[in-house]
Amino acid sequence: MRKSSFALIAVGLLASVTLSACDSEASEGATGSDAATEGTSSGKVTGTDGVAVILPDTTSSTRWVDDDPKYLQAAFDAAGVPAQIFNAEGDEEEFKRIAKTALDKGFKVLVIVNLSAASGKAVIQDAHSRNVPVIDYDRLTLNGAADYYVSFDNEKVGELQATGLLNCLRRKGVTTPVIAELNGSQSDNNAYLFKEGYDAVLDSRFDDATALKGPDQFVPGWDEDNAREIFALMHKQYPNIDGVLAANDGLGNAAIDVLKEKGRNGKVPVTGQDATVKGLQNILAGDQCMTVYKDTKAEADAAADLAIGLYKKEKPVVADKLKDPESGLYIPFKKLEPKAISLSNIKSIVEAGYVDTKTLCTADYLSYCRTAGLV
Repeated sequence: MRKSSFALIAVGLLASVTLSACDSEASEGATGSDAATEGTSSGKVTGTDGVAVILPDTTSSTRWVDDDPKYLQAAFDAAGVPAQIFNAEGDEEEFKRIAKTALDKGFKVLVIVNLSAASGKAVIQDAHSRNVPVIDYDRLTLNGAADYYVSFDNEKVGELQATGLLNCLRRKGVTTPVIAELNGSQSDNNAYLFKEGYDAVLDSRFDDATALKGPDQFVPGWDEDNAREIFALMHKQYPNIDGVLAANDGLGNAAIDVLKEKGRNGKVPVTGQDATVKGLQNILAGDQCMTVYKDTKAEADAAADLAIGLYKKEKPVVADKLKDPESGLYIPFKKLEPKAISLSNIKSIVEAGYVDTKTLCTADYLSYCRTAGLV
């Protein structure tokens, strides 16, 4: 991937972050995490037919717990197609075990959100050896040769983030900002696509490469605790940071926590993505500049529609294709459009029913909601 000309890599930041590992092993057919989310299997495959969906974790984004399982299940139920939805709980071996068990038991289609290119590729190869089609959902498995890919225009997501951040900085009168980048996980191809998008905008906006230098770090596993440690080190090394390009709301919230400790929240614009409740609340409070709304229901419906067609032995046709940068293969790509959300248009997604005011406008944020005209 291309490296941005404006970003100064913060060498050694990642080395300071201690990662935790799960050393539990799952046996064939065993149940995974005891903390299974409602409507999502913890890993035990109980069916013998249908569509198996494997989501990645419960920590990188609240969508994998709150949104995707219910929207996917509703779509399959409406079509009368049997389906079981699992969560790998961030464990690559569990991810592969769930897939193998589902294939052994006769599931006809897999929909996967890979935890890494290696784990995704292993599952796709196993499925294809049994003539079972695979849909990459939200994340493309590099060199994996999935049959279909369903996601948003991820470079555009990054473009929206950078444009939103620059607009916020402009309103604050900052002309040569020092911008810190909190990128997503290096194991997620989307993190690179987001970065491609926002770096392209930032590079084109600033002709003088020396005018915009800041720390630039990927965050392992999209983990908020890791991001908090990383950004604390960033701020220590660059106390004059003017803006934070955070790849999603969780990473943005980690940066906001650190900025609060320094008494700088609200003074340093922070971006996000996923339009989570916390991200939207941060926007209402003035701590976050913007987020990117991706209609999770539309994405789930698109993936379910493809999976239902494949289950019925149809061959769905989609208009777009995406070139896998590693294999060179063109993967049929169902592409959806993201939308930038800031304080000026936050009301639009409330009115659309994406989030209700009871959930968003809790006691701590009620006054902000009133000011924004939400209640």
